[in-house]
Amino acid sequence: MADGLLTRKNLLVRYRLTPWWLRVLVIFIASRAVTTGILLFFAERQPLNAWTGPSPDYFDFARLWDGHWYFIVAMSAYPTELPMDAAGHVTENAWAFMPAYPIVVRFVMLLTGLPFDVAAVAISVGFAAGTALLFYKLMALVLSDSTALFATVLFCFAPLSPILQVAYAESMHAFFLTLALYLLLQRRYGMMFPVVAVMALTRPSGLAFALALLLHVIHRFMTRGRDPFPLREIVASLSIGMFSALMGVTWLLIAWGVTGSFTAYTDTELAWRSSYVGWGELVPFSPWIQAAGFWGPRAGFELVVPLAVGFLVGFTVLLFSPWGRRLGPDLRFWSGSYLLYLLAVFFPQSSTFRLLVPIFPLWGALAQPRSAIYRWALVVLSIAGQVGWVYIAWFVDGYDWTPP
Repeated sequence: MADGLLTRKNLLVRYRLTPWWLRVLVIFIASRAVTTGILLFFAERQPLNAWTGPSPDYFDFARLWDGHWYFIVAMSAYPTELPMDAAGHVTENAWAFMPAYPIVVRFVMLLTGLPFDVAAVAISVGFAAGTALLFYKLMALVLSDSTALFATVLFCFAPLSPILQVAYAESMHAFFLTLALYLLLQRRYGMMFPVVAVMALTRPSGLAFALALLLHVIHRFMTRGRDPFPLREIVASLSIGMFSALMGVTWLLIAWGVTGSFTAYTDTELAWRSSYVGWGELVPFSPWIQAAGFWGPRAGFELVVPLAVGFLVGFTVLLFSPWGRRLGPDLRFWSGSYLLYLLAVFFPQSSTFRLLVPIFPLWGALAQPRSAIYRWALVVLSIAGQVGWVYIAWFVDGYDWTPP
């Protein structure tokens, strides 16, 4: 009995002496082993599809869907003329995909001689590992070390975490977003400029981040009595906010400059939703109204509306709950700003789950209860969510209308 207690005590001492980064990497590696097993299970059962033959290997399976568009960008860049259908509408093309990730993939391909799929997966996994390390440090700014570590567990095992190891830009974007938030919480505004620039050219996020920065400035100004807000920090924070807003429209301006069409980027994005609701203009907040008209008759308003309303209510409750408030204002400003951005511009369908990945700082709120049963249940549910998402969204089942 005494020997058993001594052994447990020694293990606890050794654990406490283990560097934080090693603990995070062990969690990350364990999570990737689980996710890789899930992806291989479905790859073995994958029938012939538009991108691969039956039962593709891991790397072929990892470049399905938009992975092929990133391959096109990495190998051929962007078209100077927009493709049109017979009615004169812009059709799906590479301008919908921002350049930072395929540029990095192409660079690694040229440097190493690796094929696209291997290079893309390696880059995604590398950025995912970096994000896990940064995410722990971010959470440790607002939570205890143990809670920050469990928040990292939830990030690594999250239902959408398979997207971190395929040929998609999400892990690269998550890395730069986490770094930007880390610098914001430390008020190192000057260092944020290159980070925000790369982040905004990896996934659409510049405008949402600009809104979060505006809320940050307002909050700091309102609380300057107990938290001084000197002039140099006012100038610096406003400057990075305006820069983020500029980066939020930079890709639109680049597409305009190359193609000669001011609406090249937005027309390209609208092409993807035309198969659902036909052609139209981009009117802020209208996509969700259009979606209600499209999905309601098919899935039933009695299902669609309660799900949407339930998510928004749950999100709001979590944001303002004691757990959410412990994250501090800035992480909540970002989460709320990004969700508002999605409500303004994105048409909800199966890809919406992936688009919610950037609100991952809220895992810090869900990580706070210390019950072992609660924590294990959350991890098990997250792994089950991975299986469900890969089956519904990533796995290609004939003419599949549920893209990831």
